[in-house]
Amino acid sequence: MNKNIIYILLLSSFLYPITQDDIINDMKISKDRQNYNPGEYLKLDFEFNILKDFHIYSSDPSKSPPGGETFIDYEDSLLFNKIYDIVEPAPITKFDQNFNQNTSFHKGNFILSQNIILNDSIESGIYEVVGLVEAIACDPTQCIKIFKDFTFEIDIGPDEARNEYLISEPIENNLSKHTGQGLFSFVIFALGMGFLALLTPCVFPMIPITVSYFTKQGEKENSRPVFSAFIYAIGIIIIFTLLGLILAFSLGAEGAGFIASDPWINLFIASLFIFFAFSLFGYYELQAPSFLRQYSFEQESRGGIIGILFMSLTFTLTSFTCTVQFVGLLLVAASHGEYFWPIVGMLSFATAFASPFFFLALFPQYLSKLPKSGGWLNLVKVSMGFLELAAAFKFISNSDLVWKWGIFSREVVLLIWVLILVLMGIYYLGIIKFPHDSKVEKISLKRLFGFSFCILLSVYFSTGLFNKKIYSGNSNILNIVSGLVEAYLPPPESNWIEDLDAGYIIAQKEKKPLLLDFTGYTCTNCRWMEINVFEDERVQNIFDNFILVKLYTDGKEKKHKRYRELEIQRFKTAALPFYVILSPDDEVISTFPGYDPNINNFIDFLNNAIIKFNEE
Repeated sequence: MNKNIIYILLLSSFLYPITQDDIINDMKISKDRQNYNPGEYLKLDFEFNILKDFHIYSSDPSKSPPGGETFIDYEDSLLFNKIYDIVEPAPITKFDQNFNQNTSFHKGNFILSQNIILNDSIESGIYEVVGLVEAIACDPTQCIKIFKDFTFEIDIGPDEARNEYLISEPIENNLSKHTGQGLFSFVIFALGMGFLALLTPCVFPMIPITVSYFTKQGEKENSRPVFSAFIYAIGIIIIFTLLGLILAFSLGAEGAGFIASDPWINLFIASLFIFFAFSLFGYYELQAPSFLRQYSFEQESRGGIIGILFMSLTFTLTSFTCTVQFVGLLLVAASHGEYFWPIVGMLSFATAFASPFFFLALFPQYLSKLPKSGGWLNLVKVSMGFLELAAAFKFISNSDLVWKWGIFSREVVLLIWVLILVLMGIYYLGIIKFPHDSKVEKISLKRLFGFSFCILLSVYFSTGLFNKKIYSGNSNILNIVSGLVEAYLPPPESNWIEDLDAGYIIAQKEKKPLLLDFTGYTCTNCRWMEINVFEDERVQNIFDNFILVKLYTDGKEKKHKRYRELEIQRFKTAALPFYVILSPDDEVISTFPGYDPNINNFIDFLNNAIIKFNEE
């Protein structure tokens, strides 16, 4: 493929009296603000309206035909220190018959944006900028070369660069500030982020799942604990990496959100947990389907590997979105055609993420081989079954939230958990029996302790049925437990505005900045922040200075898709939660990466934004 095809198509345009002005009859240019200082960034929006049946190609040469990419050139480059890559709304990507290859292009009305860093040595004054947009517009029969001149003025002030207009410069290049330090530093950073992700709430349900599954694995004859744990960990690493990249390439950066929010996937995970629970109760054995095991002479070994890899997939689906902001950056980069850094980052991140679960899978297999382990080990397995049954209702409630059934509300799910704890306590007394249980002749001390603990915990959880939050008092331990449990429950009703346009109107009227909370109906980390950080009295007092806007990105309404695209395209991340503070005129004041157990960091984020807003 070379430029000759373009030349042939351009020559064919002479047969048709269509001009570039017909194709782009009006190109509007807008700036993000009126006044600038040296060293600040300048954001330009180029709005195009392309004639029907025509399209122009992406600004990325790798996604356009040779020599056909859209290019913006400026005559006076002395004003600019650096021009960052054009930020586009997602172009259409499909097979192009004109060039016999896949290309990315834009049709109809769309906006190309560009961030420019002004030279820090510019003297104050009003400058006229002259530039040229070059593109090739094609329809199925011809291509026409486009040259569009443009001019605009920049008002440069005498002051030093303002901090708030330095913050947005790396927004378009968040990943490069880590990759620019070299491969070794990037791998260490990705490993560190993987270990930090283990502290996020939605990882915890996989602990009893892993323990219970590998306890049963250890009971099998000729089981190999180290090999099984190794397959489990490697499976998590490979599936996590492949799933992330496949979703990024097929669904874009929002692919991570697809895993968390899709109601069918949530019902699938819930059904898995219920299936695992009744297996632990002793009603049937877990094994790979016979048609899979027949592919190998070593049927038991192959079936075991398939079962373990299936557990790795379950782990990945359950905890995929609890990966802080780092994986969000990787998915954005991958969706824009980068391969090396996202693959290295995902592999490193997943290795750290999976490493503790290697030992968690190893330990119960050796426990099950201890002499006289049958009685108490069955007690442990049944207890894990109750926990998995409780976890299933978290994922059922996720589907409820997206589909808006209104059945599995916070109070309903919490009540189910209370009942499960009561049943679990009764089981310890021997009143409830399962297939592998022997008759309880005498209630041992450990059974009495288990009964007492479950009943007390059920009473404690029931305090949340009559309040917005499970009781925590002034106890740090109870506050941690309460916040963790609430993170798994559906969100309570909120007084935040859930419409961005309405938020702008109120912000302009009250002259307050907007605090945008990019969140999700199914986001466990979001619930944790809302319960443990937003409800803090200090934070509540600071919130009075903002117009609070909650933007759900994982629903099925059109506005949810719009908010999801806004986060990805403007702020270059797909992470949830993600917090942005904007001025009433839509200027970015500050951003916060999301889940952070240190409440003081969030308070500093809010206070610094108020100071910046008042200085303007």
